[in-house]
Amino acid sequence: MKTFCGRANPTTGALDWVEESEEYDYHQEIARSCYADMLHDHDRNLKYYEGIRAAVRRVKARGEKVVVLDIGTGTGLLSMMAATAGADRCYAVEVFKPMAEAALSIVQKNGFSDKIKIINKHSTDVTVGEDGDMQEKANVLITELFDTELIGEGALPSYEHAHLHLVQAGCEAVPHRATVYAQLVESELLWSWTQLQPLDVGGAGEGQRGVRLLPPPALTHCTGTHSVCDIQLSQVHPGSFTALSPVCTMFRVDFSKPVSSSFQSHSSHFLVESSGRGQVVLSWWDLHMDPQGHIVCSMAPSWTYQDPDTAPWRDHWMQSVYFLPAERSVTLGEELSLTVCHDDYSLWFSVQPRSSQTEAPPPRPCCTCQAHLVWNRPRFGELNDRRRTESFVRALRSVLAEDSVCLSVSDGSLLPVIAHALGAKKVFALENSRMSKHVVQQVLESNSVTRGVELLEIRPEQLSSSELGGEQISVLMAEPYFSTSLLPWHSLFFWYCRTALSGLLKPDATVLPGSASLHLLGVQFQDLWRIRAPCGTCEGFDVSPMDQMVQRSLDFRESREAEPHPLWEYPCRALTDPSLVMTFDFTQCLPQQPISSHGSLPFIRDGRCHGVALWMEYHLTDDITVSAGLNGPISEQGVCEWTRHRKQGVYFLRTPWESSGDGVAALAYSLTFQPRSGDISMDFSVSPE
Repeated sequence: MKTFCGRANPTTGALDWVEESEEYDYHQEIARSCYADMLHDHDRNLKYYEGIRAAVRRVKARGEKVVVLDIGTGTGLLSMMAATAGADRCYAVEVFKPMAEAALSIVQKNGFSDKIKIINKHSTDVTVGEDGDMQEKANVLITELFDTELIGEGALPSYEHAHLHLVQAGCEAVPHRATVYAQLVESELLWSWTQLQPLDVGGAGEGQRGVRLLPPPALTHCTGTHSVCDIQLSQVHPGSFTALSPVCTMFRVDFSKPVSSSFQSHSSHFLVESSGRGQVVLSWWDLHMDPQGHIVCSMAPSWTYQDPDTAPWRDHWMQSVYFLPAERSVTLGEELSLTVCHDDYSLWFSVQPRSSQTEAPPPRPCCTCQAHLVWNRPRFGELNDRRRTESFVRALRSVLAEDSVCLSVSDGSLLPVIAHALGAKKVFALENSRMSKHVVQQVLESNSVTRGVELLEIRPEQLSSSELGGEQISVLMAEPYFSTSLLPWHSLFFWYCRTALSGLLKPDATVLPGSASLHLLGVQFQDLWRIRAPCGTCEGFDVSPMDQMVQRSLDFRESREAEPHPLWEYPCRALTDPSLVMTFDFTQCLPQQPISSHGSLPFIRDGRCHGVALWMEYHLTDDITVSAGLNGPISEQGVCEWTRHRKQGVYFLRTPWESSGDGVAALAYSLTFQPRSGDISMDFSVSPE
């Protein structure tokens, strides 16, 4: 049976309705789920196993039958650990049907069907009683309901319900408790992800003074959004921030006792360790698997370890960055309180003098300027990137004249403001939404730009000469950036826009960027390979039915596409030289026929090739290029430095290739850009010549 699905066309920006199998969404969710990542976390598995064995021993020592409730069982791994440890009965709850079916198959395959019952429900719908899902209440509660923020997946409501309805009073819990930690820091890098900084723009001509563009007051006074910024904090070098406080213990949750999901606040007092500007709170948590705290699973970033190389890698549990509502100056030795508040799903932080603890806790942050709803964190960082801005300023200065009429095509871009500051006669800008238009309008007003720039909320193919006041465009410009773009080449939407606008351009109009190019290289990932690697056997249990389920979904129609990943968070080594494999000429209209590229890259370094990294570069002029991938040359050892602003494309090979680095074997590629769909089909293989 077929069904119609709406899919965003990255080239046209329109919603295309295509016929798909009824299993389309099912396969998409499984293919992108990264279940294997958690099972590859040996440290996590080991700590859970130790905690479960200890909990079972404590219940047996009381002379009781061990009845386990496992909420969010996934593959059933933790229930099988409990059964192996001596549990008499396990109720394993999993709400996602495909995963519950896989768990049932795994439990049967490992011979635990007589002890483990898979319940395909949300835990809050589970019933207890003679005719219920569970025959009796459990006396051991095992859960894995946590996310980077600890409580973001609804852990607190689930625990609250379980203690009220599904487990006995005084039950054992694995994990036994969680502890949340936080540290106040000053960081120009991290702060640039939430606040628009002043922008220095060179003058319109030689000898003229530059212009400093200021952010809108509404933006600088906005508390931002409450959503957490979850990142691999291990990849943020300690030199990128100054610690203003010690690592503070903020609060603990004891999972063996009734848990409340209601609003709470907790404070930790400290002496300021260094004068500076309090801007950002770094946070992580750990799990104590036993009451004594002997078995600890920590989410701390690697730079907190004496030997950073011993820190376990976890993509499923990262660290959190929270931005204070406003930065505040702090002085060495000053007594302050760091306060964390949380509801049932999210946390937020504030800093106050210790003497003001009687004040009401701060409300949850809420964006009032709309910029934090238009620009995500990487986009803020991109807009604040001085080197990148200088590239656009230099490029615009080289093409602008006093009579230039400019048209900007990007979402929430500052290019119209920059072009006006550089002396363009008139600037028009197409915005994709009223909210985006409002944000850019605020920037214009805060810099007293009342004439010369006009924002149009209209699609490019709908734009006519009348909206331009009869003007012809002499400079068509873009970053390009579009909020709907996921993969690097989705920004080729600009090519569609340029084609739709061709009738409004002067014959000698400048298009900036004039072209773009797609680049790729073969890489060995330090850890990212785990999200796609099959597990086979995990801690002695055969979980191959899960591998087969994921592979079936990966074999579905879109399975062999590249995936978007921010590679600055996921270290990798280049095993081939980078290669330009496709060029897109924006001075010409979008072609009707596909563009194809075929070739091979010899392996020049030894290592294990897990896949291919792909990125775009934009050639603003003949000598000015902005990269959305590599930030600089690759080191002799193959270490890559990636931009923090854009995600790159990652294509995982079905089977990793062991490279000897002698240049004999090569990574073969075949790519085709389809102008109608706006995407790039690709295939990679290794040719051992």
